[in-house]
Amino acid sequence: VRSFTSAFLFSIEVQVTIGFGGRMMTEECPLAITVLILQNIVGLIINAVMLGCIFMKTAQAHRRAETLIFSRHAVIAVRNGKLCFMFRVGDLRKSMIISASVRIQVVKKTTTPEGEVVPIHQLDIPVDNPIESNNIFLVAPLIICHVIDKRSPLYDISATDLANQDLEVIVILEGVVETTGITTQARTSYIAEEIQWGHRFVSIVTEEEGVYSVDYSKFGNTVKVAAPRCSARELDEKPSILIQTLQKSELFHQNSLRKRNSMRRNNSMRRNNSIRRNNSSLMVPKVQFMTPEGNQNTSES
Repeated sequence: VRSFTSAFLFSIEVQVTIGFGGRMMTEECPLAITVLILQNIVGLIINAVMLGCIFMKTAQAHRRAETLIFSRHAVIAVRNGKLCFMFRVGDLRKSMIISASVRIQVVKKTTTPEGEVVPIHQLDIPVDNPIESNNIFLVAPLIICHVIDKRSPLYDISATDLANQDLEVIVILEGVVETTGITTQARTSYIAEEIQWGHRFVSIVTEEEGVYSVDYSKFGNTVKVAAPRCSARELDEKPSILIQTLQKSELFHQNSLRKRNSMRRNNSMRRNNSIRRNNSSLMVPKVQFMTPEGNQNTSES
């Protein structure tokens, strides 16, 4: 190191770890020094951009959230003798979501006793879970259930009131991506028009010889079931409403079976009568025989 320029070149060698071998350029060649500096800067920028692209590719949580799906509609039906709010969630990827949890909030406009209007009032509602936790094991599509009890903001809402309610049920699914360890979040919401009263989700998981299969084409399909049209409060005050509803449903089901069996018998009788008429309408051919005396003998075969 004999001058400032040679000291500057030495500092570049130390900073970018070029090495301490024999230096080809000297302080008498400023253009080569400028090119070396620019090349080192460009190399650092390229490395930083490549590392950033790789990190963003592996750390994009929203891409993983796109594979978490929710049913298009939510349903309200009777489960274990209680009115329940239910929806279905599923994961399209084979890699699992670790420590998955579901939170449900009801957002609606409320007015306080003092007359204050709260346009966006948020209420957390619990998820029906035996361990009293919102954590779920999302190994297959699950039906998330909320029991409409005294703590629920849906406790006083009947099937008729639901159509006139200005509310929205927000569902938040959170978990840790198994492959990257990054937290991901998927969200959806159901307004009053998207909540079907008296429906139930069809089964989409089948088991054959110890192997389970999922039919995602029926993921959001529902069927009508017997459910009282009253609110959960009225159902708690008058449990006989549920019994009457189930009895009417059973009677309707039996009548439907009788009508279906009667229609089958009638169709079978019509088919048999049609076959008999077709058989009786067949023409019997006549055969004529000539006798030696010239008389004609007619016989039916």
